[in-house]
Amino acid sequence: MSYRIGIDVGGTHTDAVLLDMHYKVLAKTKSPTTEDVSLGIYEAMREVIAKSGVPRDQIHYAMLGTTHCTNAIVERKRLNEIAIIRIGAPATLAVKPLIGVPGDLRERLGKHVYIVRGGHEFDGREIAKLDEEELVRIAQEIKGKVNSVAVTSVFSPVSKEHELRTAAILHEVLGEELPVSLSHEIGSIGLLERENATILNSAVVSVAKATAEGFVDALKAEGINARVFFGQNDGTLMNVEYAMKYPILTIACGPTNSIRGASYLSGLSDALVVDVGGTTTDIGVLVNSFPRESSLAVEIGGARTNFRMPDLVSIGLGGGTIVRIQEDQTNFTVGPDSVGYRLPEKGLVFGGDTLTATDVAVALGKADLGDPNKVAHLDKGLLKKVYTKIIQMVEEAIDKMKTSAEPVPVILVGGGSILLPDQLTGASRVIRPDDFGVANAIGAAIAQVSGQIERVFTLDELGREQTLELAKKIAVNEAIIAGADPDTIKIVDIEDVPLAYLPGNATRVRVKAAGILAMNLEEVH
Repeated sequence: MSYRIGIDVGGTHTDAVLLDMHYKVLAKTKSPTTEDVSLGIYEAMREVIAKSGVPRDQIHYAMLGTTHCTNAIVERKRLNEIAIIRIGAPATLAVKPLIGVPGDLRERLGKHVYIVRGGHEFDGREIAKLDEEELVRIAQEIKGKVNSVAVTSVFSPVSKEHELRTAAILHEVLGEELPVSLSHEIGSIGLLERENATILNSAVVSVAKATAEGFVDALKAEGINARVFFGQNDGTLMNVEYAMKYPILTIACGPTNSIRGASYLSGLSDALVVDVGGTTTDIGVLVNSFPRESSLAVEIGGARTNFRMPDLVSIGLGGGTIVRIQEDQTNFTVGPDSVGYRLPEKGLVFGGDTLTATDVAVALGKADLGDPNKVAHLDKGLLKKVYTKIIQMVEEAIDKMKTSAEPVPVILVGGGSILLPDQLTGASRVIRPDDFGVANAIGAAIAQVSGQIERVFTLDELGREQTLELAKKIAVNEAIIAGADPDTIKIVDIEDVPLAYLPGNATRVRVKAAGILAMNLEEVH
């Protein structure tokens, strides 16, 4: 028998589940998310193992959805000492790197910034020959001063040649162990946003490494020798080596784990998912069992980036959201601040002193938690108005995510979803599946492994059909490298967009392939 652990870190709770080979939930737990995120992870892991009674030597897989990298960027803590190399002189000298990055983060990351001759035009022609001598000089200058490098070349999604050569020079001078983030592997067309995404990736490689090693060590301390995987923000998994190379792909993996978990628990492949936590409600869209991807530039820690992110709407509403009633007892406000993981000590129904959204639901008989007598004195008429406002907030967010006026299925997950009713405006039906409270951890545990390519191709060279086939092969190969079983891989998303402003019938092609984890086919069948 073979088992797997899934752990997902949220702003309020760290959830953990232990599943058998048929993905049946044997044990689940919620632990408060601690200031040191790792402690909460280890606590949840130990608790779920103890609850399950499963022999430790039969736990073969461990999946983690973590906020470590997000927190490091937002808090400006534990970031690498990085060098930023842009290949684009003389064409890009007017706009320096770190544009669109907040001043405090620019100051923290912008100590070693260089712009080198080279880069390509939009049609793949060289702007200038790559200045290899300058790159050698830069490498010698930063030796001993930095432990990670971000390299961005103009139009590298069209031609990656100068980025690859730069990485080779840096490794020759500074050693193969130096992490070098290359922008063509991370972002898409759009120099400044792609550069920012690459810079952030290079800034959190040490955080990702420490997280991965800490998780592996914690498992070993419990007598578990499991293969470890990290959740990505497209709802799939990546192995430890991949996670340490592309840590930025873990950002926003929590909501995507919830979306994938909601799909698995409900059996639906196309729906809206409303994930209500302790602090926020995240609303995403299931398309073909995977989260819909955002087509907009996304800000992370205030920095504008353009790498792939799930399409989400987040509102300041959760189980711990603070409700303030004005002195005249007629007006009120709902959030956006929250007591978060301190709900069990701060909420009125638990003997605390703060009126929360959970207290409102309990007082009106919508939820069964804590001691209802502690909220019996509250004015029911006013609380009904508060509850109506809470429902309106969610319904408005649902409306924003819909692409048509037609009602769609809505899946409710997350511990805070007990606040919501079984009917919502805009929903054809509302589904609250079993184990809805730990859908995020289940999503992490059952996730597949994916590979993705996003690149500009010239259709004049191969023709459309052959170009798409080539892109599919590359995506499948990426999935295999990331740990997917070749026999189970399917193309789950494909998109080609003609770029009218480029010559040669240029088209941006994006393909995603996903499959079951390698070596665990016997567990699934």
